[in-house]
Amino acid sequence: MRFEKYEHNPILTKNPANPWESLCVLNPAVIKDDDGKYVMLYRAAGNDKEHRIHIGLALSEDGFHWVRASNEPLISPDPNGADGGGVEDPRLVKIDDYYFLTYASRPFAPGQYWREDKGYFGFQPKAGPKVLIYNDTETHLAVSKDLRAWKKLGRITDSRNDDRDVVLFPERIGGRYYKVSRAMYRAGAEKPSMWISSSDDLLEWPREEKLLLSGSEPWESEKIGASTPPVKTEDGWLLLYHGVSEVDHNYRVGALLLDLEDPTKILAKTKGFLMEPEAPFETDGFYAGCVFPTGIVEIEGRYVIYYGAGDQCVCLASIDKKSFLKELKEGRL
Repeated sequence: MRFEKYEHNPILTKNPANPWESLCVLNPAVIKDDDGKYVMLYRAAGNDKEHRIHIGLALSEDGFHWVRASNEPLISPDPNGADGGGVEDPRLVKIDDYYFLTYASRPFAPGQYWREDKGYFGFQPKAGPKVLIYNDTETHLAVSKDLRAWKKLGRITDSRNDDRDVVLFPERIGGRYYKVSRAMYRAGAEKPSMWISSSDDLLEWPREEKLLLSGSEPWESEKIGASTPPVKTEDGWLLLYHGVSEVDHNYRVGALLLDLEDPTKILAKTKGFLMEPEAPFETDGFYAGCVFPTGIVEIEGRYVIYYGAGDQCVCLASIDKKSFLKELKEGRL
């Protein structure tokens, strides 16, 4: 069983008319709002040599056909702030009456990372901090009541760990918040892996984390990370994740089912992958060979998965919810 890719992909592409999104759009967060409409927050960048990354806003009545809501970015990096290099790869959940957004950032713009002459656009004090020396990523948190006006709250990961791919669980479990993240530098795992932690405060997280999963299959042998925010089902928390192969360095997609009461326990895991790069806009691009899910909603009995393709456009795929969960739970994937 594999995800079925939408025949009309891609669903969102670059807009040459807007300088801030004239080069690429990718890696969208998607949620259904209180009015029953679908809201997408997508990563975007123009063709500037610094490659500063923004977040744009698109809207849909049905989850398949999307219209940009503005010619201006919804969220932009603060040149003098901790997220000065960009606001990347948003993930979105609603907890109680507020929407919470996690996004990756770095202090300085990354440059056009696919180019050998990408350049460096910051400074590197020998005394540190480490995040400045290497222009590593941190994950930040923002909050909104209406998905339009956003308040940036600051980082929620250790700046020394190059930690991104953070997803929040959409409700408290046993009175505590949970998050999954992927640190590049982290003792306790031989390669970049997924870690899980809990806290009584969304902004303050303990340094103690539990190793949730390391890649064990060939398609996930280089590194893995959380993809879409966890979805609550009768059988457990559904968490999609991405894996990168040491052989071809392609991004592919797998799934976990976590215990509802204790999400540190894995109930089921896919052995094979559910989606891989196939179409030209997935196998070519600024990252050739990449399908990168960051949003998931349920529409008419199917999970609809939104993903970045080749680091250049936004696509979607879907799968029958009932059949998928049954096969995942039974260990047939």
